[in-house]
Amino acid sequence: MKEQLRELLLQAIRTLQTNSTLPAELEVPAFVIERTRNRDHGDFAANAAMLLAKPAGAKPREVAQKLVEALSPELMQQLRVDRVEIAGPGFINFYLGAGMAAVIAERIFKEGAAYGRSQTGAGKTVGVEYVSANPTGPLHVGHGRAAAIGDCLGRVLEATGWQLKREFYYNDAGVQINNLAISTQARARGIAPDQPGWPEDGYRGDYIADVARAYLAGETVVADGHAVVGAKDVENLDAIRQFAVASLRHEQDLDLKAFGVSFDTYFLESSLYSDGKVDETVRELIAHNHTYEEGGALWLRSTDFGDDKDRVMRKSDGTYTYFVPDVAYHLSKWQRGYERAITELGSDHHGSLARVRAGLQALDCGIPKGWPEYVLHQMVTVMRGGEEVKISKRAGSYVTLRDLIEEAGRDATRYFLIARKADSQLVFDIDLARSQTNDNPVYYIQYAHARVCRVLEELAERGLPAVDTQAGIEQLAGLDSEHEQILLTELSRYPEIVEAAATNLEPHLIAQYLRELAGALHSYYHEHKWIVDDAQLRNARITLAVATRQVIRNGLELLGLSAPEKM
Repeated sequence: MKEQLRELLLQAIRTLQTNSTLPAELEVPAFVIERTRNRDHGDFAANAAMLLAKPAGAKPREVAQKLVEALSPELMQQLRVDRVEIAGPGFINFYLGAGMAAVIAERIFKEGAAYGRSQTGAGKTVGVEYVSANPTGPLHVGHGRAAAIGDCLGRVLEATGWQLKREFYYNDAGVQINNLAISTQARARGIAPDQPGWPEDGYRGDYIADVARAYLAGETVVADGHAVVGAKDVENLDAIRQFAVASLRHEQDLDLKAFGVSFDTYFLESSLYSDGKVDETVRELIAHNHTYEEGGALWLRSTDFGDDKDRVMRKSDGTYTYFVPDVAYHLSKWQRGYERAITELGSDHHGSLARVRAGLQALDCGIPKGWPEYVLHQMVTVMRGGEEVKISKRAGSYVTLRDLIEEAGRDATRYFLIARKADSQLVFDIDLARSQTNDNPVYYIQYAHARVCRVLEELAERGLPAVDTQAGIEQLAGLDSEHEQILLTELSRYPEIVEAAATNLEPHLIAQYLRELAGALHSYYHEHKWIVDDAQLRNARITLAVATRQVIRNGLELLGLSAPEKM
C-alpha cells in the first residue's frame, strides 16, 4: 500500500512539474509514507510537501494543497482512498475507505501461504552462515540463539525472493581441537578432571568421557556423510582427534535437527589448509602489495581499509593468526557466487570484523566494501525459579541448547531466542517458556491460531453453515467496530513487516508482529461474539478470523514454529 500511495503522489508531482507549479528539472526528494499511530490522523501520512517546499519556493501547506488537488481521482478510487487531509506543518494524511477491507481479505485468501512474500531479491544469491560452532562440545544457548536468528533470517530472505544458501563453518583446526583430542585421550587413559595428569586446558564435561568410551569400544560415528571408526589405540592422538571431532559434529547435528535447523553446506576450516587456500590467499595479498614484514612477522596494511591498526598475518614462528583463514573462507564464498554474504556471530567476534573486511578489500578482486554483512547477537541469560542457571552436568560449564529444548520444547525455545533484536541481551525464563498462560507469547500466538480452528469446529457442532469466505470478503465492509478495524490494519501490515525483517536483517520483527496480531484477535474474540444469529454478520466476522489465522500461520512458518489446531 505504501508503494501504491507513493506512486499516487509521484504522479501528482509530475503533474505539478508539467504545469510549472514545480520546477521541471526538480529532483524528487526521498519522501516517506508511514502508517499513522492514531487513526484519527488517517491510515497513512506523507511528508512530501515539506521536502518540496524549499525548491518550490512556497510554504509546505501550500505545496500540500497543490499536491492534493493534483491527485488522480481514478487512482484514489482504485486504492480505496476515501479522503485526503492536510495536517500540521504540511503532512498529507490518507484515509482508506471501508472497501479496503475486502481488498486485504481477498488478497489473503487468494495468496494463502504466499501472502506476505515478495520477489525483492529474485535472481540473486545470498549465503547465510550461522552457528559455526567449534566441534569441541555440545551446542550452548548462545549457539541456540545463533541458530534461531540465522534460520529465521534465511526464511525471511527466501520469503522475499532471494536464492538462499545456508552454511555452517566448522572451526576444526587450531588449539581448541588439540585440547579436545588430549582431553579425550586423558579420559581414555582413565584420568578424570582434577586428577594428576589432566590437561591444563582440558574440556571437563561428561561428554568427553562418552566420546572416550565410544572410541575405546571401536564404535562408528557418522558426520556429514563420512564414517569414522574408533581405533581403540590410546596412543594414537591423530585417530582420537578425528573420532572426537566426528562425534561432536554428529552430536551437534542431532541438536540442530531437533531444533528444526538444517544447512546446505558444511565447510571445514581444515580444508582451507589441506586445499592450499590459506597459502594462496596470503600470496595474493603479498602480490597486491598490501603486506610488509617486520619483526620476523608478515603484516597486513589493514589501516589502508579502515581498520584501526595493521594486523599480523603470519607470526614469527610461521603460523597464521586466526583472521587469515577467515579471509580465505570468505573469499571462497565470493568465488562460489554469493552476491551477498551474511554472517551471524556472537558479539565477542566484533573485533575481527574490520580486519576480515580489510583482508578481502586488499585482495583487489572486486569484492564490494561492506561485504560480508554481519549480524551479531548478545549473550543469553537462562533463568529458572528466579535464579540464573549456569551449569549443565553434561557440558560441565554452560547450559546447552539440548537442555532448553528438553525443558521448554522446540517451539518455545525458538521463539524466545528470536523474540528480541539480536544486539540486545536476552533473558530466557524457562518457567515462562513452559507455562500455558497468556504471559507466554508462544502459547498466546499459537492459541490464537487454535482458537479460530475451534470456532470452525463449533459451527459444525451447532449445525450451522460452514464459513463462506467469498461472501464474507464482501461482507467485511459492514464491520466497523474499533476491534475489527485494528485487526484489518494489522493484517495489511504483514507484507511490510516481512519486507522490513529481510531488509534490516531483523527477523525478531516477525515475532513481535505475531504477538500484536494475536493480541488483536483475542481482543476481538472477547469483545464481539463471532457465532451470532445474524448469518451475514456471523459469516463476516468468522471470515475475518480465518484470514487472521492464515496470516498467523504464515508468520509462524517464517519463525519455524508449528501452528497447532488444538491446544
